Amino acid sequence: MTQHTHYSLSIKIRSVLFFVLYNLAGIIHSFFCVLIGPFLPYRRRYQFVNLWTRFAMWLLKHLNGVRIKVEGQDNLPPGAFVVLANHQSSFETFYMQLLISPQATVLKRELLWLPFFGWGLALLKPITINRRNGSAALKSVLQQGKQRLGQGIPVVIYPEGTRQAPGTLGKFNHGGSMLACQAGVPVVAISHNSGNCWPARSWIRLPGTITLRISPPIHSDGKKAKAITEEAETWIHQHYPG
Repeated sequence: MTQHTHYSLSIKIRSVLFFVLYNLAGIIHSFFCVLIGPFLPYRRRYQFVNLWTRFAMWLLKHLNGVRIKVEGQDNLPPGAFVVLANHQSSFETFYMQLLISPQATVLKRELLWLPFFGWGLALLKPITINRRNGSAALKSVLQQGKQRLGQGIPVVIYPEGTRQAPGTLGKFNHGGSMLACQAGVPVVAISHNSGNCWPARSWIRLPGTITLRISPPIHSDGKKAKAITEEAETWIHQHYPG
């Protein structure tokens, strides 16, 4: 990956504009979500809340020059499944909501406490966990995850648990694979390079292409969670877009 240590004035200005418009739109939209969202059926509510996400992706493309390329979208199976994806930035947590719609994302409960943004997020039925208590977190993933999958809603998990630098993978936990085994649903691995354009813990947005590659379904029947995790992790590593 190319290391960006100095940014042009144009990139800085466009990044500031994105930050301002993205957050301002999010605050305004959150009020409407709180007012209207609870009265909408789940799938319509999901679409309504994600109007802000669509606006953010439009901004990224037209203001920051970020293109999005998806490979293997036909590999997404019908019905319920578990997604295991690498984690580099906030981008994938937003874009996945459009790529796989609706879905339930596993996320730390503190995100729901954020003013404005957390309010809208809570309407999407995410699976919230306390990362400080590993056993309780796993129990939440399995309990809530099976409920969502039973409703035909795919579950998206970032098994590294925290954001990694582009080109590196953290240790994968087995929670998502355990969920797939217990629910009897397939796993889909997704490998991407979002950190190249949306660096973690940075306000800079860099022009370029974010590529997401989707694996064929990994069937859970007769497999142990560890084997599924290793298969997904290997696929993500081998198909990393760079």
